Amino acid sequence: MLGPGAITTTLADLGADVIKVEPPTGDYIRRMTWPIVEGVSLMHLHISRGKRSITIDLRTPEGAELFKELVKSADAVIEAMRPGGLARRGLGYDDLKKVNPKIVFCTISGYGMTGPYQNMPSHGLAYDTWAGLVKPETDDEGFCVIPEHPSCGIYAGPLFGALGVLAGIIRARETGEGTQLEIAQSDAAASMDWLRSETYKAYERPEDEVTGNPSDNFERRAPGTAGMRDGVRYQFYETADGRHILFMASEQEFWKNFCEGVGRMDLFEKWPGSQYGDHAKGNRELQGILKDIFKARTAVEWMAFGDEKNTPIAAVNTPETIADDPQFQDRFPWLPADVLGAEQLPSRSSWSARSCRSRPRHPRSARTTIRCWPACSATTTPASPNSAPQAPSAPPTDPPGPHPPRPLSPGVQLSFRALFEEIRTRPRSQAPRTEAKGVSDPPSAGRTRLPSLGCHST
Repeated sequence: MLGPGAITTTLADLGADVIKVEPPTGDYIRRMTWPIVEGVSLMHLHISRGKRSITIDLRTPEGAELFKELVKSADAVIEAMRPGGLARRGLGYDDLKKVNPKIVFCTISGYGMTGPYQNMPSHGLAYDTWAGLVKPETDDEGFCVIPEHPSCGIYAGPLFGALGVLAGIIRARETGEGTQLEIAQSDAAASMDWLRSETYKAYERPEDEVTGNPSDNFERRAPGTAGMRDGVRYQFYETADGRHILFMASEQEFWKNFCEGVGRMDLFEKWPGSQYGDHAKGNRELQGILKDIFKARTAVEWMAFGDEKNTPIAAVNTPETIADDPQFQDRFPWLPADVLGAEQLPSRSSWSARSCRSRPRHPRSARTTIRCWPACSATTTPASPNSAPQAPSAPPTDPPGPHPPRPLSPGVQLSFRALFEEIRTRPRSQAPRTEAKGVSDPPSAGRTRLPSLGCHST
C-alpha cells in the first residue's frame, strides 16, 4: 500500500532507519503504475528508496515472533494493511506494546477505522473525489473522464502520518508510553481543502453576520479560489513569448510599486485600491490595460521586474517544464538514476537537504528506527534498488560506530533521535542550535501535543 510506504519515505529521507517487511510474494507495487523503468515501477523506486527490507511470512508463528523481535528495538510500526490486519495476526498495538511499551503504532488507510466507508476498498483518487477536490469532465464523445489534477489525499495523508509518528515518538520518550495513531487519507484530503468547506459552512449564517472583504464592498465571493476568477490585480496574464505569469498586487504597496515600475502612476491614481486584499474584482477596464502591459515583455523579464521592483509576480509552470525553472533547479537537485534506478526528487521540508547532504550519519543507535509492514525494494544489506528482498534468519544488525550514508538514502542525513533529545532537554528560553545539525528552520522548543491535524491518537 502506498500511504504507509510514503510515510516512511519521508522519515527515511530525514535519516530514520526504516526496515520494510515484505511478504514472501514481494511488493506488488514493483509492477504497477507507469512509467516502468527497466522493469520496475517509478512509484516503487521512489517510495522504497532509503530503506532496508526483510521478507517475513506473518501468517506463521515463526514469522510473527521474528516481527516482534524487530519491534523490541523499534520506535514505531507503520501498518500497511486495512485497519486491523496486524491485530488479526496477533501483532496489533495491544500485542506489540507488551513487547515494547513505548511503541508508536500508526495505521493509515483510505477512509479510517470508523464510519460507513471504513471497510471499503479504494485507490488514491477516491480520497480526492470524496473530498470534493476533483470534478468529472466529459469528452467530445460524451463519456465521463478523469481530468488531469495534482493528487492530494494520497500525499497529504502520509505527511500527516509522519508528523504524528514523530510527535508520538517524542511523547513516548517523555512519558514512557506508546501511542496508537490512525490516519485516513480521505480525512487528509478534506483537511487540506478546509477553507472552501468552512466558507460554505460560514455562508449558512445570515449575510449580516458573514460578509465578504471590505475591498469588495462586503459582497460575498465564491469560496476559495473560485472567488478569484474575477480578480484583476490578482490574475494570470499572457506575456510576449506566449507564456503566462501570475500577477499578485493585491496590496496597495505592491500595486504602487508596479505602477511606478512600468511608468503608469496614472493607474494608481485612478484605482489606488485598499491597503490589502483588493483584487480590483470585475474591473474590466483595468484588466484590459494590464493585458496589454504584460504582453510587452517576456515571462523571464517580468520575473526580473518583480524581483527588482518588489512586486509579487510568479512563474507559471507545468510538471513537464518546472525542471527548467532556476528556482526549481536550485532547490530540487535531481537524485541520480545510478543510485535509485530513476531520477527522483528529494523530499522537501523545513530541513536544509543541501546543508545536510554531505554530513555523515549518526551511529545507528542514535537514530529513530521505523518498522513498516509490508516491505520495499532494498535488501537487508542495501544493494540494487531493483533487487528482491531476502529472508535473513535474524533481525538485521549493524556493526557499532558511525555509518556513512547508505547508497539508497540520498537527501538529508540527520539524526531525528539526537535532534529530538536535544529539543526535549533544551531549556525553553534557549535559542535553537542549528549549526551542528545543518538545520535551516528547526522545530520550536517545547512539548509537541497529539493529536495533530489528520491524525487520531488513542
